Amino acid sequence: MSPLRTLVRPAARRRSSPGPAETERRSLLLRLMSLLLQYPDAELTAARPSVAAAVKALPHSPAAAELAAFTAWFTAQQPDALERHYVETFDLRRKSSLYLTYYLHGDTRRRGMALLALAQQYRAAGWDIDGGELPDHLPVVLEFSALTGQGAGEAPLRRHRRGLELIHRALTDADSPYRHILAALLTLLPPPTAADLRAVAELAAQGPPAEDVGLGPYAGGQFAPPGAFVPPERAPATDAPPSTRTPEEDHR
Repeated sequence: MSPLRTLVRPAARRRSSPGPAETERRSLLLRLMSLLLQYPDAELTAARPSVAAAVKALPHSPAAAELAAFTAWFTAQQPDALERHYVETFDLRRKSSLYLTYYLHGDTRRRGMALLALAQQYRAAGWDIDGGELPDHLPVVLEFSALTGQGAGEAPLRRHRRGLELIHRALTDADSPYRHILAALLTLLPPPTAADLRAVAELAAQGPPAEDVGLGPYAGGQFAPPGAFVPPERAPATDAPPSTRTPEEDHR
């Protein structure tokens, strides 16, 4: 999925719906969120002035204010710093992973079925994923929502609202500027219910469901990042009798 193609795709290709001005505004917000949540490669970093200008031109709203706060930081960073921050934030921390079905289903077989159902929903709407990402990757879900409309198009976002709340909480706790994008998105969704907030608190404390032994959450509610288990190093050889070993060897 090319971020620039996503941003400038003509409005004529989107389905018409009641309230064209509001639909256009909402669609642009979602496309900008999709763009800004993608990996900051050379194409995206080069386009930062254009993206910031598009955000500045948005009609005033809470979502637009949050995106403006993010782009102020985004445009001021060096490209390598942006890349490091993105990887550390989204690839090395499961608690702020952008793969939404993980929060509902964890590392279980149900997640595979959820991914298949989401891909089928995309195909039924006449939309195919390109770029090789999983269908639950948040930038992909956002682009689908922007292009398909507020009803069925935003259904995956509403379905995964609790996961989005948890991502926002994790980004806020980490003081990541990406929290502004999640805050902007949450302003477009229905307010959370008391049950939603209880579920988010439980998920933050315990982690998603898991079927694999040894993949439970870390202490303090930190989810184990992918590839976190590292086998211990082989113990040093002990051919020499104890009386000939040095104190340093005895303490290994």
